Amino acid sequence: MKIYFYHTRLTKESYIEWKEHKFPGHLLYGLPLFEKYAIQSIMHKYKHHANRIKLMLYVTKEILFCKEKYDALYGTSFRGIELIIFLRALGLYRKSIIIWHHTAVTKATNPMREIIARFFYKGIDKMFFFSQKLINDSLKSNKVPASKLKLVHWGPDLPFYDQIIKDTETFNNQRTGFISTGKENRDIRTLIKAFNKSNQKLDIYIAESCGNLNYKTIIENIPVSPSIQIYYKEGVIPYELAKIVATKSCIVIPCLEHPYTVGLTTLVEALALGMPIICSRNPNFEIDIDKEKIGITVEYGDIQGWEKAIRYIAEHPEEAKQMGERARKLAENHFNLNIFAHEIAETLLEFK
Repeated sequence: MKIYFYHTRLTKESYIEWKEHKFPGHLLYGLPLFEKYAIQSIMHKYKHHANRIKLMLYVTKEILFCKEKYDALYGTSFRGIELIIFLRALGLYRKSIIIWHHTAVTKATNPMREIIARFFYKGIDKMFFFSQKLINDSLKSNKVPASKLKLVHWGPDLPFYDQIIKDTETFNNQRTGFISTGKENRDIRTLIKAFNKSNQKLDIYIAESCGNLNYKTIIENIPVSPSIQIYYKEGVIPYELAKIVATKSCIVIPCLEHPYTVGLTTLVEALALGMPIICSRNPNFEIDIDKEKIGITVEYGDIQGWEKAIRYIAEHPEEAKQMGERARKLAENHFNLNIFAHEIAETLLEFK
């Protein structure tokens, strides 16, 4: 089988880095392991376009004028392929379309938008979701049948992180301090205020801004304890960050309330590295942090709750270590690249 692999990031370059253990394979949504299932991939030529219409036009041209034959279009998002999906709904694009849907399918308040959206979803043959809750919420919209929706247990590329652990083994017995990475919808204000009170060491790696959030402005307008270090980083640098994260004792994931799996990438990295987690209580995660005893969750915006969780991890190092060990076991048994690549490949092969 051959697929057209559509990704919203550089693909070929990342795939080459993956082979060198410099890029985590889960960020390529199963692509590195597809050949194991006799699935070949045509990699979309990514080109950045800030303007969404320009992006759609570029992507539509690339897909429609692709000279290689393929069986299905597999996309990590529908952003950029909207026109192709509409063409599929009209019967003008004949290939099956399988995509990742990062949020639940919802009803539009505007009647015309709702009609358009219902037609749009007819152009998608299968959708992957990160959690059962997102699927359940999608079914409430009455736009998509259950047969089109599939839960995939998205998890980390364990060999990639094993190499990271090996490369940083000098530090592994001396993991110290808390760390926050990730830039999407982070509640940086609550995090800093909680750490100001706890006096624990925290390193924050974040972009100056992301979407409509200007983190640098937020940080400059609140007091920051000397025990907190801020590092502004841009671009996708998972290898560099993972080497730093591996030397810390706990990952913290402070998120703003949004209806999708905010912070999931950081969460699965913690699983792979065998680290305890403090995280905003996101009901959209498939992984139940509290139930699995791999960390502590805190309500959105709860400064006092964050401070309490930070102190608990700092004052109970042996229990924190056990949380990390359980996190790694969870990745090995249920959430990892091998498992979710298999789940995706099973579905793709249905469209051969």
